[in-house]
Amino acid sequence: MRLFQPLLLSALMAVVTPLQAGPLSDPDHPLRPLELQLAELPAGVVGRAGRHLVLHRSRRQLLLIEQGQLLSRYPVAVGMAGWETPAGNFRVLNKVSDPSWAHPQTGEVVTGEDPKNPLGSRWIGFYKDCVGRKGFDGERMLDIKGCTTAGFHGTPHRWTIGHAVSHGCVRLFDEDVRDLFDRVRTGTPVTVLP
Repeated sequence: MRLFQPLLLSALMAVVTPLQAGPLSDPDHPLRPLELQLAELPAGVVGRAGRHLVLHRSRRQLLLIEQGQLLSRYPVAVGMAGWETPAGNFRVLNKVSDPSWAHPQTGEVVTGEDPKNPLGSRWIGFYKDCVGRKGFDGERMLDIKGCTTAGFHGTPHRWTIGHAVSHGCVRLFDEDVRDLFDRVRTGTPVTVLP
């Protein structure tokens, strides 16, 4: 029996050893995305007058820029293949605190106060398309009739930040979307780069 005690002890230690930090929380993690620098963006985007947002989809970063100066940088999750976050030039259309969410097919509503709300505590809409969407979401086929919207929002699924996993929206840590919500207004320009 004594021979198995060290094995059992090492097995127990492996179970209780905390998981290593993920790529966003560990500055030395090999998968941590490199921070996007303003010099990497098109000059016309950086030099735009006033306060504006720049989303770099492939780098999974959202930048808040004013008069060519970086005010804030936020790690984000973006749309998955087939449901890419729309690229182009947009404006903030609306802002909602504690938004309710309706499932696009079933219509089931999750209230803004529900901790399971996939939108988190804030919504900042920037895109609306009324053509509808149809496609596989990784689990099932979705056929959405009518208007679809994309926006910046919080998420209860913190592990998704840094990945391409949404249906076109841009997910932020909830504390980040709260900060962003207070720093932009309706009409703020939004540039989404590939």
